[in-house]
Amino acid sequence: MAYYESKPVAGRHFLQIPGPTNVPDRVLRAMDNPTMDHRGPDFGRFGKQLLEKIRAVFKTEGPVVIYPASGTGAWEAALANTLSPGDRVLMCETGWFAHLWREMAGRLGLEAQFVETDWRRGADAAGIEAALREDKAHAIKAVAVVHNETSTGATSRIDEVRRAIDAAGHPALLLVDTISSLGSIDYRHDEWGVDVTVAGSQKGLMLPPGLSFNAVSQKALRAAEAATLPRSFWDWRPMLKANETGYFPYTPATNLLYGLDAATDMLLEEGLENVFARHDRFAEATRRAVRHWGLEIQCEEPRHYSSSLTAVRVPEGHSADGLRRTILERFNMSLGNGLGRLGDRVFRIGHLGDFGPLSLVGTLGGVEMGLAAAGVPHKPGGVQAAMAYLNGNA
Repeated sequence: MAYYESKPVAGRHFLQIPGPTNVPDRVLRAMDNPTMDHRGPDFGRFGKQLLEKIRAVFKTEGPVVIYPASGTGAWEAALANTLSPGDRVLMCETGWFAHLWREMAGRLGLEAQFVETDWRRGADAAGIEAALREDKAHAIKAVAVVHNETSTGATSRIDEVRRAIDAAGHPALLLVDTISSLGSIDYRHDEWGVDVTVAGSQKGLMLPPGLSFNAVSQKALRAAEAATLPRSFWDWRPMLKANETGYFPYTPATNLLYGLDAATDMLLEEGLENVFARHDRFAEATRRAVRHWGLEIQCEEPRHYSSSLTAVRVPEGHSADGLRRTILERFNMSLGNGLGRLGDRVFRIGHLGDFGPLSLVGTLGGVEMGLAAAGVPHKPGGVQAAMAYLNGNA
């Protein structure tokens, strides 16, 4: 079967969207192992070791629940396990994915209160603190924040959000989406006092889509005992009970778990701090290329620049989707499209996961050639500016 109907171009396809990301050969080979009996003794040993090991990636001593689902499922699990119908959730509109999480909250019967932004920066910690201070009756039961907004390339400062909640003296839970940041950007579930961390397999964890995660605090576990939103598949309690012995209450995605085992080893062998530094370096090189081209970075606040991706605005009168189409047809590279209000206004360069310096240079070369081919005004030489930075000459 032909999986790609695009114009054939020699060479390997460059998948440079902000996720799913390229899957390393080591992970692919792990997934290629025969499926084992998920009720047998070998799986119990494997599962218990994996569930213990994945905690290091979240930087938590608490449990991590793994679902056979996309990150959207983990969003729902975070809400359904901790809240009751009519509860108010304070959310920050940092971009399209924050908007979608808000929509989900409404469909579940929750009242979502938005702290608005212009989609050009991360969460407004001061605005969150002000809203919590006004909530004298503590009607707000949770604060939900997207750590790295994939639609805009803006990363929220979760440590500042935690301090804002504490400064307001408010008991709300803190729920954080790390779907496009875990394994790419520094994140500390325990240290930052996060109650539920949401994650997915297909970005910094370097896996195909199909696994999602909730890292859970003791405060969240207590909230789950009183929460009354309907939950069955998403219920933490049977999962945690079965996980004590390495098993799952229903059939797990066995071969994806093999891949997760290999991916976790890769991250821990490199060292998480080294992983984060690598992503920081490639992100800065990308931004230097964009500035040299004379294009505008969607995120306006340097403190909130993302190390997972860079969203780039095209000049007025030009089409980001047209540019992406030209790059795909001419150079066999996929870039992320604009979402929501940014449709056809931005293209997104993913630089996360299994990604090295030559991958970055090739990606930026494809973008620069595409800008010329599509007739988008720019100053040539952005790739050289990025290489100078990578070589330590900038």
